[in-house]
Amino acid sequence: MWTSKYFTLEELTASNTALRRGINNVPKGQVLANLAETALKMDAVRALLGGPISVSSGYRSPALNKVIGGSDSSAHTMGFAVDFVCPTRGTPKDVCKAIMASNIKYDQLIWEGTWVHISFDPRMRGQNLTAVFGKGKTTYLQGIS
Repeated sequence: MWTSKYFTLEELTASNTALRRGINNVPKGQVLANLAETALKMDAVRALLGGPISVSSGYRSPALNKVIGGSDSSAHTMGFAVDFVCPTRGTPKDVCKAIMASNIKYDQLIWEGTWVHISFDPRMRGQNLTAVFGKGKTTYLQGIS
């Protein structure tokens, strides 16, 4: 079932918060299948960028997502999203621009300042967003410029 060239299940489910708090962060059933497909799509992102990708967040169980303050509708909880950097390609903004200029299809691509969020939710809306952090709240602006 797991056929990704560059990403392991362990890498896409790793969470220090889950370990510290004893939260089960192992996907099952359809969520595991979604994560396996996401890993294959991330293989294409890795090939495009031409260098290693460091994943900071992949799958998050609903319990983990709640503890870290994630959105109730987060694509991470369904196995569709990955937060990452690729320092050999440049800044997170550079990475976003490279993905936007490619033929890679995605639902959301968000420049989060110090990392990139990409989602492969089946809606595949092709949204490009910029996160703005302030006063304990994150807002999202249309576009990445």
